[in-house]
Amino acid sequence: MVTTQYNPFIPEIHANPYPMYVRLREEDPVHWSALMEAWILTRYADIVAVLTDSRFSANRRQAQNRFAQEAQKIAEEFGPFGRTQTMLTSDPPLHTRLRRLVSKAFTPRMVEGLRPRIQLIVDELLDAVRDSGRMDLIRDLAYPLPVIVIAEMLGIPPQERDQFKRWSDEIAATLGGPFTPPEVLERARKSAIELADYFRGVIAERRREPAEDLISGLIAAEEQGQILSEDEMLATAMLLLVAGNETTTNLIGNGTLALLRNPDQLRRLQDDPSLIPAAVEELLRYDGPVQGTGRVAMEELEIDGRPVKTGQVVFCVLGSANRDPAQFENPDELDITRQPNEHIAFGDGIHSCLGAPLARAEGQIAFETLLRRFPNPRLETDNPQWGGSFILRGLKSLPISF
Repeated sequence: MVTTQYNPFIPEIHANPYPMYVRLREEDPVHWSALMEAWILTRYADIVAVLTDSRFSANRRQAQNRFAQEAQKIAEEFGPFGRTQTMLTSDPPLHTRLRRLVSKAFTPRMVEGLRPRIQLIVDELLDAVRDSGRMDLIRDLAYPLPVIVIAEMLGIPPQERDQFKRWSDEIAATLGGPFTPPEVLERARKSAIELADYFRGVIAERRREPAEDLISGLIAAEEQGQILSEDEMLATAMLLLVAGNETTTNLIGNGTLALLRNPDQLRRLQDDPSLIPAAVEELLRYDGPVQGTGRVAMEELEIDGRPVKTGQVVFCVLGSANRDPAQFENPDELDITRQPNEHIAFGDGIHSCLGAPLARAEGQIAFETLLRRFPNPRLETDNPQWGGSFILRGLKSLPISF
């Protein structure tokens, strides 16, 4: 008899969903959730199969459940970001065209070129707290770092970053989906409209005077005949801001917490900084910033003998896949030397995260610099506060002393 229900909204499960994932993998790995009106997948093999299968669409508008229909109504009020398909919510050939245009800015070579600038930003942020002997890791490092980087890539002046971050956070807060409170939706709607208006101004300015930034790159691509409509350009810029922002904050925050709770691994990393790249991969696997992603079945099919109807939503719990013992030995242990480590924290298939090289670079530099400059970090709370939604997993704050 299956007793476990997928319910990520209970506070203690929101704080630690992993025991629920264990029960689901063992009892009901292809789980129909009446609450979510969706199939919930928790095993690595099932999730990789769905994410790499063209019979499943990333376009949530195709979904037949009430939440998707409700979300569509709400999205219409979010301006270009709500009404325009992006890389995240489209299938080929549209997805292929959009991704090809944007991917030029995120090649490993481009990201390598950003490393000195990322290092400088991290050093400046740590300089600001060095003398006080304590910091809130989220507020002082994990939160500002990615927004400064993406704002500079988009060509946003420093004095407008705070406003920019507020817009981004308020839009990201709606990723709780159908259970988002009305007042949060209303703030996000206003932010989405304001952010689109702001980007319209930037686009007009870059048409007159191109610069070395992402927006100018999108305009240049458009002028070479690979047409991006104004709405596509706005929605793409907004997606890059929102997607590139909170996820990296969560990588740095969740990763620091995991290291502080596993002091043997923390010491090992400090003793051998060459382990930083492998450690970042393990931190992504162990407590990833994105816990799940949805797809829509485009035809009737079966997953492990369970009948999935056309239009039904399949929710892939990435956080559970990354702790699946069928894929990872001792999956609930943090092991910064883990090899191989084929985690899917960045998704899989054609929609795997375009910004992964940038997130990795920011994470590597943040952890290396933090542990080198503040060699004895200590957690100042036993109960850190989790914010975010059940999809974006991250801490509201993480007070540490050093």
